[in-house]
Amino acid sequence: MAEYPDEIRERLVGTPEQNATRLVGERPARWDHIVIEDYDPYWVTRFDDAAAPIRSALGSQIRGLEHVGSTSVPGLPAKPVIDIDLTLDDTEFEAAYLPPLEKLGYRLILREPWWHGHRMLIPPNADINLHVWPPHSPELVRHRLFRDWLRTHPDDRSRYADTKRRVARETAANPSDYNMAKNDVIDDIFTRIFAAPV
Repeated sequence: MAEYPDEIRERLVGTPEQNATRLVGERPARWDHIVIEDYDPYWVTRFDDAAAPIRSALGSQIRGLEHVGSTSVPGLPAKPVIDIDLTLDDTEFEAAYLPPLEKLGYRLILREPWWHGHRMLIPPNADINLHVWPPHSPELVRHRLFRDWLRTHPDDRSRYADTKRRVARETAANPSDYNMAKNDVIDDIFTRIFAAPV
């Protein structure tokens, strides 16, 4: 069994006060409708198409750029929104990376310094969630562990797929509840991840 530090094993959830202040600017209309689609191989291409200009814009600032989330898992249904983890040395120093990303059409939508310095940007059609993290964020590890586990464990992939579809139906009237409503199943999968031999 692998030994993971507590900050990786434990999911960090913001307080109501923190969550109330995280939104920057206008809430995207796309967030008001949760649509789960069957897996689309095009999602890999969409990531590649999005990653290339980010690499050009930020160059040597980039410490990592990875496709994560459900669209990175072949066979897993998902919202058709590409999650990308962008690792930079200092997410607090927004002047270094926001202007180049804004030139590409991205806008800052979430600022969550309490969540390991997290920032999130979206393009105009909101089909990408560009998550910005500092190098030692536990979430970078959690995202990769979850992605890689689902890629290689079809039973959990199927269970998570069923959960996503069920929760999307159950939270249709309150789509902001969608992510939190999946947490019990996500935590259960992480229990198996953390217990597995490396």
